[in-house]
Amino acid sequence: MGLDGVAASVRSAASEVFGDRVEQAVGYVELLERHGVERGLIGPREVDRLWERHVLNSAVIGERIPDGARVVDVGSGAGLPGVPLAISRPDLDIVLLEPMARRVDWLAEVAEKLELPITVVRGRAEERQVREELGGADVVTARAVAPLARLANWCLPLVRPEGALVALKGASAGEEIERDRVAVRKAGGGEPEVFECGTKVLEVPSTVVVIHRLPPKPSRSRRRS
Repeated sequence: MGLDGVAASVRSAASEVFGDRVEQAVGYVELLERHGVERGLIGPREVDRLWERHVLNSAVIGERIPDGARVVDVGSGAGLPGVPLAISRPDLDIVLLEPMARRVDWLAEVAEKLELPITVVRGRAEERQVREELGGADVVTARAVAPLARLANWCLPLVRPEGALVALKGASAGEEIERDRVAVRKAGGGEPEVFECGTKVLEVPSTVVVIHRLPPKPSRSRRRS
């Protein structure tokens, strides 16, 4: 499905979000249509709403990501939100982190076919080797990976102090924050904030929870008598 078979509002949003790279976004959607269901990346019902529910929904979170940031997309799966971000924001340095080998292979194929300068790494955010290799990111993103408490425990160690976890969430974001606020603080995060992204271009904006990693507390030197 290019952009010919979608609503005018979706075509307009795609042009606005992806600009002169919209054909790369079309190529990504076509790859998902062709291989997404058979390779277990998306459900059959998602094929007809890839643009608005997945691709545009992911790309607009770039509004909460600073210029030139180093981004790690945890549990990237089908490449969401990392691939749409890489297309819409070529200034970003993006790593897609995914534990499943078949999905890692898919992501590498996507990067090659779309000529995207992204890095694909197999592993889990909680693994020591991954934290050593990918730690110090400006931003870590995640979409449909885990509840907020678990996500903070996994992702915040990859974030540099004062960097941020930007998690795509749904309508229950506020409830998750109320439930998991203490756990987020214990994981080293500040007060979670909810933002809507894409309000000017999407009929249904994306909801994200942003958690900044607190700087380490200064150590107290002991007084000498």
